[in-house]
Amino acid sequence: MTDTNVQSNQVNQQDETTHFGFETVSKGEKVTRVAEVFHSVAAKYDIMNDLMSGGVHRLWKRFTIDCSGARPGQRILDLGGGTGDLTAKFSRIVGDQGHVILADINNSMLNVGRDKLRDTGIVGNVHYVQANAEELPFPDNYFDCITISFCLRNVTDKDKALRSMYRVLKPGGRLLVLEFSKPILDPLSKIYDAYSFHLLPKIGEIVANDAESYRYLAESIRMHPDQETLEGMMQDAGFEHTKYFNLTGGIVALHRGYKF
Repeated sequence: MTDTNVQSNQVNQQDETTHFGFETVSKGEKVTRVAEVFHSVAAKYDIMNDLMSGGVHRLWKRFTIDCSGARPGQRILDLGGGTGDLTAKFSRIVGDQGHVILADINNSMLNVGRDKLRDTGIVGNVHYVQANAEELPFPDNYFDCITISFCLRNVTDKDKALRSMYRVLKPGGRLLVLEFSKPILDPLSKIYDAYSFHLLPKIGEIVANDAESYRYLAESIRMHPDQETLEGMMQDAGFEHTKYFNLTGGIVALHRGYKF
């Protein structure tokens, strides 16, 4: 085999692999294993969010809503919206003339979100779609705003997903990516690592009877692009006037970009 063929095979193998936490796996295997994680945690997802963040996730999401510019009558996509925290708030903002789509690739998460929102009386202007972020089943230039909250790090091909979001966003619309990121203070980073890799799996085992899924979630955060890298990825996908906001010392960051 020639050197050129060896290099070509190595490139092809790299193209077909990705990260599942700290493991290197095939892209197909990641899709399957991520699905298993969220099938497992769906029923306890909201409880675990409160426990993991001490309830601070509600402040992060409120800030996201404040940055969305959502108005009555708009179309909003809550992508990877899971149990519907952002969808519930958007539903009230856009009103009867607006439209919110709660989309998630995982049907267990989508079912939990649908049941929760319907139990709170949110029905008329919300629709539910099982969708892959990499291949969104919506028309071009359709949404005024897209949010993707604590989901992008689980997407296999993040660049492809960002391009897909760009396509379905209207000119003048904005994308908001709320995701765990890299702490900007070294002492905080050390405390966060100790919490993530030691305490978090134990909480998952006690509350959700699933330590492994929460160990993966901790690892997936460490493999996610840092603030500057993600901003560059958004720019490469076509987004302009990009900016990010570090929340809770960079444990979480909100990235914003516009389509023009």
